[in-house]
Amino acid sequence: MKLKCVIIDDEPIARKILQEFVEEIGFLELLGEAENPLKAMPLLNGNDVDIVFLDINMPKLNGMDFLKSLKHKASIIMTTAYAEHAVESFGLDVLDYLIKPIPFDRFLKACNKAKEIGELKKSAHLQPAIVNDHFFIKCNNQIEKVFYDDLMYAEAMLNYVMLYTSSKKMMVYVTIKNLEEQLPSGTFIKVHKSFIVNMNKVRSIEGNMLDIGNEKITISQSLREKVIAEIVKDKMIKR
Repeated sequence: MKLKCVIIDDEPIARKILQEFVEEIGFLELLGEAENPLKAMPLLNGNDVDIVFLDINMPKLNGMDFLKSLKHKASIIMTTAYAEHAVESFGLDVLDYLIKPIPFDRFLKACNKAKEIGELKKSAHLQPAIVNDHFFIKCNNQIEKVFYDDLMYAEAMLNYVMLYTSSKKMMVYVTIKNLEEQLPSGTFIKVHKSFIVNMNKVRSIEGNMLDIGNEKITISQSLREKVIAEIVKDKMIKR
């Protein structure tokens, strides 16, 4: 499977280096390059792009502003000389953050992450089966079956998510946003930017804390009212 990629960088030398790196990796196919995000739009809109190598400090429209407006589903790999934007970038679900000068082995590692995501998409992991009581996820090079009723909560860890079931925990390569979109909303709810919980597993609510099994999970202050309303719904016995 070839991954189609686009390079966006205002420095000709940087584009040349990235182009040479791409040519060294057999599963990559370079569709084109551009000196700024505006000139890259025809490439992104006219093709099924898998990876965008994106610089930050560019004229007219910098990489961070472009990333915030981008609705394309490609994996974004930042290629920049500025380390200070790393935290913000990961908050925008970038796949990886590479600091110039970029060693080839570090570039290859980032591309291998993109390849794994492509394989996951192709295999349609996390898609509910015909009987809608479970999903499959790739974990430790094997496909795991997870029943919705067995999943207690999920915790975001950068580009990974830790799934906690009643018997074990599994680290999977998926974002918390993608997981939230594919879990049934009537059972699971996002209570914090880093946590999704199974509402059926909540034992008690005290202040901003949810008691799930032996764990205490914090409810975001901005989500507290919505979360409690969803969990309790019409089940509260009144005087």
